[in-house]
Amino acid sequence: MHSDRASFGLRIAAGLGLLFLHLPILLIFLYAFTTEEKSYQFPPPGLTAKWFGVAWDRADIWPPLWLSLQVAAIATVIAMILGTLVAAAMAQSRFFGREQISLLILLPIALPGVITGMALRSAFSVMDIPYSVWTIILGHATFCIVIVYNNAVARFRRLSGGILEASADLGANGFQTFRHVLLPNLGSALLAGGMLAFALSFDEVIVTTFTAGRQSTLPIWMLQELVRPRQRPVTNVVAIVVFAVTFLPILAAYYLTRDGDQTAGAGK
Repeated sequence: MHSDRASFGLRIAAGLGLLFLHLPILLIFLYAFTTEEKSYQFPPPGLTAKWFGVAWDRADIWPPLWLSLQVAAIATVIAMILGTLVAAAMAQSRFFGREQISLLILLPIALPGVITGMALRSAFSVMDIPYSVWTIILGHATFCIVIVYNNAVARFRRLSGGILEASADLGANGFQTFRHVLLPNLGSALLAGGMLAFALSFDEVIVTTFTAGRQSTLPIWMLQELVRPRQRPVTNVVAIVVFAVTFLPILAAYYLTRDGDQTAGAGK
């Protein structure tokens, strides 16, 4: 009886926790359909889907959307290349200062975004680099590399070194070992890391504020719209788009990595 009461209490607490976390998201969805365009009146006076059409026709939304997609895609490619190489070096090598270097690799995502943004802005100013799409990409790549690195290094550490030695003993060169041994075992972790990096880059605000100059990504556009509101429900419609673009890669990454222990030579 006591365990049943405890179990019931835990379910209630879990439900309240989930409600606290996700109620704001549900409100975003709700106010994308309100008929009131100037305030967040609750309950909404009416429901309509017209704001989706209005958002589609707003010319000021598309440039920030394409810029966000471009930045996220390029930053993810850079992160997947550099993050994988760093993970391979850290997982397969033993050297003095290895743990300290590992901490330095993780630092960009551990530091507050304001600190990272200020550091990048100062570096760009010292090197006289003009603000452009590439300064945003470089800023995003600093923390996207960490996301890919974390996924890749965890998978590298599950791999048995014996399979690499066996591949070499059978006459495979470095590229063949990578293509036929490493890539099949690392593929899902790298893809998941890339998806998480893309999602994180797409909705990033703080670092972008310091590195964008006069350009606006979609999250920056949303922030400006909230400060100077114009057709508030349109901002909520755009928020739904951002939610979908970030949630779907995270969901895919979860399913790709949940069986990550099933790797060749794992645990041996």
